[in-house]
Amino acid sequence: MKQCRAVVPMSIIGCFLLLTSFAQQPVKPCFKALVLYENGGHHIAYSTEAKVWLNQLALDSNFTIQYLIGTDSITENFLQQYQLFIQLDYAPYAWKDKAVKAFEQYIEKGRGGWIGFHHATLLGEFDGYKMWQWFSSFMGGIQFKNYIPDFADGTVQIEDTLNPIMKGLPNNFTIDKEEWYTYDKSPRQNVHVIARVSEASYNPPSKITMSDHPVVWTNLKYPARNVYIFMGHSPELFKDVNYTTLLRNAIFWAANKNKNAKK
Repeated sequence: MKQCRAVVPMSIIGCFLLLTSFAQQPVKPCFKALVLYENGGHHIAYSTEAKVWLNQLALDSNFTIQYLIGTDSITENFLQQYQLFIQLDYAPYAWKDKAVKAFEQYIEKGRGGWIGFHHATLLGEFDGYKMWQWFSSFMGGIQFKNYIPDFADGTVQIEDTLNPIMKGLPNNFTIDKEEWYTYDKSPRQNVHVIARVSEASYNPPSKITMSDHPVVWTNLKYPARNVYIFMGHSPELFKDVNYTTLLRNAIFWAANKNKNAKK
């Protein structure tokens, strides 16, 4: 999918005509994105920096964003206006019942794309809430088990180098200062793994491992384009060109409703 971006003519006459056209008729956004994000806790710094980066990308690429810090307003009718749902470090529990049903329909009916980050796989029983079984299946049937609380650098190894989400990225790249969640099992049998982290590369080394450790994957069983990207704790990630390239690719890929499109 081509990036949504207005092409500006180089000539003075072309610029004048383009500006006149814009003045007469507003340019329709390429798509509308909904971003559900955490507005507190220890991910607030990441969310704050993510909003700055996303707002600039939307401005440069002609799409719009609406931000939510809770699920109260999410219904099936509400989601119909969005072509992309970004779950930005927002955990999959404590959602309103109507939001749960609306989200499941959004994914199962292929009404738009979805990108989940980091906290989106905090699957289990937390704060008195039962695990969202549907969401666990969506993420490959996993349950959160542990994480590296002191953080570690790690090397991400791309497995599906031809995937459009990985366009322009090296086969291996380092992510600094990440928590690296572990789960009760690898989701590999139930999802298509795009990239994994090499646990042997952890710096400092850690005993909190799971052997086969996917960190970017998509579930091909659902009509909606979807991708989960584990990395998403430190605001410093937005200074990493490999990370921002991954995010940019994922956004334009997931916003394209044609699941079979290769670009």
